[in-house]
Amino acid sequence: MNEFLPFSRPSIDEATIASVAETLRSGWITSGPKVQEFEKQLSAYFGGRPVRTFNSGTCTMEIALRIAGIGHGDEVITTPISWVATANVILEVGATPVFADVDPVTRNIDLSKVETAITPRTKAIIPVYLAGKPVDMDRLYKIAARHKLRVIEDAAQAIGSTWQGKPIGSFGDFVSFSFQANKNITTSEGGCLVLNNAEEAALAEKYRLQGVTRSGYDGIEVDVLGGKFNMTDIAATIGLGQFAQLNVITEQRHKLARHYFTTLGKDFEAPTGAQLPPADFENTNWHLFQIVLPERITRADFMARMKDKNIGIGYHYAPIHLFKLYRALGFKEGMFPIAERVGRQIISLPMFAAMNESDVERTCVAMCEVLKN
Repeated sequence: MNEFLPFSRPSIDEATIASVAETLRSGWITSGPKVQEFEKQLSAYFGGRPVRTFNSGTCTMEIALRIAGIGHGDEVITTPISWVATANVILEVGATPVFADVDPVTRNIDLSKVETAITPRTKAIIPVYLAGKPVDMDRLYKIAARHKLRVIEDAAQAIGSTWQGKPIGSFGDFVSFSFQANKNITTSEGGCLVLNNAEEAALAEKYRLQGVTRSGYDGIEVDVLGGKFNMTDIAATIGLGQFAQLNVITEQRHKLARHYFTTLGKDFEAPTGAQLPPADFENTNWHLFQIVLPERITRADFMARMKDKNIGIGYHYAPIHLFKLYRALGFKEGMFPIAERVGRQIISLPMFAAMNESDVERTCVAMCEVLKN
C-alpha cells in the first residue's frame, strides 16, 4: 500500500535548518536581528507598508482591533466559516461578533449580507479569505468607506494571493497573516500584521510586549495594557528561509490545483453531487483545495474511508456560531443556512508544496471510489 499522504506537510529545506542552527549558536534566540530582517523583507513585499511580526496570526487581529479603538458596545461583522479565532478576538476586546452568511460558490463572506448586517454600533469588518481566495476587494472597501468602518483582513491563508495583480497586504487597512505550520509559508507558529503608518506600528510594538516603551539606556514606560506576543529570532529565521521560496511554493500549488481540476474533469460534480472550488488562478494562492461533499455521505464517513486508503483529509471549518460559546450568546441553527451546509460537508484534500501530480491522481481516484460507493 502507498504510504500515508497527509492533507498538509511543511517543507523546510536544509539551508533553513542550517540557518536555525546558526541562530541557536548566536546566543540571540528571542526577538532580535532576524525578526528585524524578516519584517524588513515583508515590508518590501507589501509595497513598503509597516509590518510587525508576532507569535501567532490570532493576536495580530486582536491587536488590530485594539489599535482601531474597538471594544465594549461595538459590533464587528465577520463570517461563520473560519477558524474560531476570527470571532474569539472580537470577544477578547469586549466587542460583539455579528455574523453574515457566506457565498455558496466562494464560501467567503457574502458582501451583500454584510451591508444588511450593519447597524449604528458596527465599527469594523473582518473578512476571511478562505483557502487563500480574496473577497471582491473593491466592493469590500467601498462598503467600508460608505459606512466609515475599519477593515481587519483575516488573510491568515492568503500569503501570495493577489487582487488585480497586487499582493494581498500591499493595500487596504489592517491585514493579518498567519505563519502557522500548515500555512503556505511557516515560522512553525507566528504571524504578521500589516499596518497603515508609523504611529500604528509603534502602538503594535507596545501591544506585543507588555505595553513597554524603552528610551536611552534605562528608560522604560508603560502606558497601554499589552501582552506577550513577540516572535523569536528562531521563528523569524525559519520565516526568512520560507519567504525566499514563496513564489516557487505558490507556483507549485497552482500546478497541483490545476491538476486536481484536470484529473477530476468537467463531469465530476453532476454524478457525485460534490461541489468543486472556483477555478481561480488569477488571485488565489491555493492554500487549500476544498470540496463540499454531497449530503448522502457524512464527512466523518468520508474521512474514515479516505484514511483506509492512506489519504489524510482536512476539515476547515465548523460554523463558529454553533459552538456552545456562541450559542450562549444567542446564535442558533438556521440563522446562516449556507454556512451551516458548507460547514457540515466541506473537506480539504491534500495540498502542500512537496506533493506531486501522482499524489493528486491517487487522491482523486480514491475520492471518486468513495463517493461512488
